[in-house]
Amino acid sequence: MAPYSDGFGEVLYRNALAKESDVGGFTLEGYGAVSFPLGRMRLESTRHVDDGQAANIVLWCPLDFPDDIAISWNFWPIREPGLAILFFAALGVDGRDIFDPELARRTGPYQQYHSGDINAYHISYFRRKQPTERAFHTCNLRKSRGFHLVAQGADPIPSVIDADPPYRMLVVKRGPSITLVINDLTCFTWLDDGTVGGPPHTYGKIGFRQMAPLIGEYSDLLIRRIGRGPATQDVHGEGTA
Repeated sequence: MAPYSDGFGEVLYRNALAKESDVGGFTLEGYGAVSFPLGRMRLESTRHVDDGQAANIVLWCPLDFPDDIAISWNFWPIREPGLAILFFAALGVDGRDIFDPELARRTGPYQQYHSGDINAYHISYFRRKQPTERAFHTCNLRKSRGFHLVAQGADPIPSVIDADPPYRMLVVKRGPSITLVINDLTCFTWLDDGTVGGPPHTYGKIGFRQMAPLIGEYSDLLIRRIGRGPATQDVHGEGTA
């Protein structure tokens, strides 16, 4: 495996996600617990899996980030089944902030996020909830509003029993182009031409979603600005000829 490189441009945001004060401004939706037993952020639901969608959670970073960014973080799958998602470029309808009180309240059920009052992209990168997901591992990119599956690629992360974390996750959004990279392996790239779900999303918030009973851990969240235009930089942050 090639060494991970995050040599993009200006650092817009860095968070070790190592202690409670690191997430003091974050917003948790749904019934969950955020803890730091090993010096990294652990997310888990506090409701029983039999509660279905009501047992799922989303943790939002409070800041809005511009277009043309690289989002990277470390991920540890601790307990499965379940599912992990990253939301990004999340913005309320009519350009509102996702926490605008005029928007419908969100409490964890998935439909509130993909067909509710927010627009976003979201990548499900550790899909182990349903038997079909555990039998054939994929990473999915969806665009909302709406439940639009727009890209899919192989998921290189093994099941918990065989996992050797941390896995370095990287999402590169260069305008309408979106790429997912895990440990320097490109899983997919998709170009949003606006034919599905309206014009490409640009800026907004990021959030971590988990479906119960998954327990996941996260650290070293890093968001950097990247350039647009000709391919002067590849998705790993290294110069190209």
